[in-house]
Amino acid sequence: MKKGHALFLLAFLLGMTSFSFAQKFTISGSITDASNGEDLFGASVIVKELENTGASTNVYGFYSLSLPQGNYTLIYRAQGYDAVLKEIALDSNLTINVQLAVPSEVQEMEEVVIQAERDNANVTGAQMNVTTLDPKDIETLPVLFGEKDVMKTLQLTPGVKGAGEGNAGFYVRGGGTDQNLILLDESTVYNASHLLGFFSVFNSDAIKDVSLYKAGIPAKYGGRASSVMDVVMRDGNNKKFQASGGLGLISSRLTLEAPIVKEKGSFIVSGRRSYLDMFLKLSNDPQINSTSLYFYDLNAKANYKINDKNRVFLSGYFGKDVFGFAKEFGFDWGNATGTMRWNHVVNDKLFSNTSLVFSNFNYQFTIGQGDESFGVVSSIQDYNLKQDFSYFINKNNTMMFGFNAMHHTFKPGRLEASTDDFGFNQIELDPRKALEIGVYVQNEQKIGNRWSLMYGLRYSGFNLIGAGTAYEFDEVGDLIGQRQYKSGESMAYHQGLEPRFSASFILTESNSIKFGYNRNFQYIHQLSNATTSSPTDVYVPSSNNVKPQIADQVALGYYHNFRKNMYQTSVETYYKALGNQIDYRPGASLIFNELVEGELVYGDGQAYGVEFQLKKVKGKFTGWISYTLSRSLRQFDDINNGKKFSARQDRIHDISIVMMYKLNDKIALSGSFVYYTGDAVTFPYAKYEIEGYTVGYYEERNSYRMPDYHRLDLGLTWYFKERKKFDHNLNISVYNVYNRENAYAITFRENADTGATEAVQTTLFKIVPAVTYNFKFK
Repeated sequence: MKKGHALFLLAFLLGMTSFSFAQKFTISGSITDASNGEDLFGASVIVKELENTGASTNVYGFYSLSLPQGNYTLIYRAQGYDAVLKEIALDSNLTINVQLAVPSEVQEMEEVVIQAERDNANVTGAQMNVTTLDPKDIETLPVLFGEKDVMKTLQLTPGVKGAGEGNAGFYVRGGGTDQNLILLDESTVYNASHLLGFFSVFNSDAIKDVSLYKAGIPAKYGGRASSVMDVVMRDGNNKKFQASGGLGLISSRLTLEAPIVKEKGSFIVSGRRSYLDMFLKLSNDPQINSTSLYFYDLNAKANYKINDKNRVFLSGYFGKDVFGFAKEFGFDWGNATGTMRWNHVVNDKLFSNTSLVFSNFNYQFTIGQGDESFGVVSSIQDYNLKQDFSYFINKNNTMMFGFNAMHHTFKPGRLEASTDDFGFNQIELDPRKALEIGVYVQNEQKIGNRWSLMYGLRYSGFNLIGAGTAYEFDEVGDLIGQRQYKSGESMAYHQGLEPRFSASFILTESNSIKFGYNRNFQYIHQLSNATTSSPTDVYVPSSNNVKPQIADQVALGYYHNFRKNMYQTSVETYYKALGNQIDYRPGASLIFNELVEGELVYGDGQAYGVEFQLKKVKGKFTGWISYTLSRSLRQFDDINNGKKFSARQDRIHDISIVMMYKLNDKIALSGSFVYYTGDAVTFPYAKYEIEGYTVGYYEERNSYRMPDYHRLDLGLTWYFKERKKFDHNLNISVYNVYNRENAYAITFRENADTGATEAVQTTLFKIVPAVTYNFKFK
């Protein structure tokens, strides 16, 4: 056994065996919101008499804590809620379920209420800087068209960069948009954008919380090289009926929730639709008024508590976008997900979650309409079985372990024609199927009062299975051979071990140093030769030609809170080595190409940088300032003569300033400012003519830059008089206040008078005002 492996195993065994021989009993239960019964993820229970002793709830609100026999004072708390104090005499195992209330609901609680202790979990936790968002905390931020959006808000945090003006995609620490694993109630979302990227698919009214892991990624997550965005839908109010929604300039939304059986089960249904197409019909231009451009989505979830040990959930999402320009062309795309989940408390220390998960993403591109049209249809579909366990060993050790098995079906394209005048009715590329598996174990351990560790190991494997054809290509991408495989036969198998490690050393109660390392394998790849991701990007699995991407990241951070945890500061630096990166040959054809693997080239990459953040979390004035200095580089033997070049997402400087100020009980002000270095792009170096046509000559990949991007947004939320059963507010926002003409694209044309080549900038948005009316029936 290698020395490194032996040390890892020794540390793991120490974590397993760090028991006290004194008689111990276990306190377990759930922590929920007093107003609606929602589980509270990340709520904590602290033992007042024991320093640095406590537990936190998992994503389902469950906690477990083992203590020696004795008398204790337990403090239950969560950010934004008043804490609850309970005095217990511990001489047997106890089940204690607690409801926490926001300050206005304190009098409805039966428990004794005390002021919540100041939260310094960002300092003391073992996890590297994970970004968490509660949609309620960002509802006043100004955004494009007035539609609050958790993905757009994440782009204002350190190390996370938007993929461009109006684009819902994002880059994390130098990775591409396809290197982010996006989960909605455990189901993979392959394309998270609406309306050509101007909105994300996440309706904030239906979302409970969002976590983005950039470093020290927990071992239960796998399949992507860069980050994990875990989105959890709300469970619905299990105490009373509620209705809420909003009316905006281009979209509206409505959410209904109610108990199935009071305090035992509930449901929530949330829908949203844009109506920009209705305004287009007012145009006198026949091409404009016959253009379709809209989206809609629906979130639904139900849960039922069978008894104290068993609870079941059923959730789903369906969304679709439609765009059609007159009768000339159009495309539509959509996501559908479904999750069935069973929570089971095996005993007071062991918690089980079993999930069956479905995901489907499809798109269709059409040219023409009616009897004179043809189009390309493509999709990717997953079925996933997941089993996760949480084992609360003792007060110092919490172990998580489990597995998942996911079946993928890739349908790269089907060409359909309305008539046989085109010479065909239907041509379909062979679908690809694959089985992806993952097995993991992880332990979170406290050592004394200063050290917190989180270490684990994940094994992942990817089996491409027949029936299908495997192709072989030479160094320049020409086909040199092929082999046919039968149904169920293994065409290619890839596997790897993915160690994960995080450590926190507490210098004082307000200072800590953290270190993290993780390795990630990515077996599914998104191909795009556009400047931004689009619904028509192609997904390909790892095969005999396409190797899995591998990312190794190390990160080091310093965290400091001051003024009684009112202010939080952090500095993190990271280095990421990327193996088996994929790019395309010049002039590559990616759509409806059976031999697309021959168009690809493979190389390595690196990303490194430092992130700074100052955050104010309490008081009337809150917000943050973040700055990221970073590089993201790639190197391919077949591109730029083997020299390194900037990746598309290489932005050297990135600054975000977010401010929220509660002027009084009726008025809340907000503002955000962003600045970042222009994207790396490939522009023609020269031009030449062939048979009367002007053709651009391209030299080095991504050797030019778009103009630097900056923008100021302002918002005001006016809260009307609150009534017993109804409250409402009006949100007014202005996007791009000083009318900056940021470049969305730059094209080149020949000046009609001089014949000289000139650059033409396309700007999507100048100044954009928006008004949204929000309401809630309580």
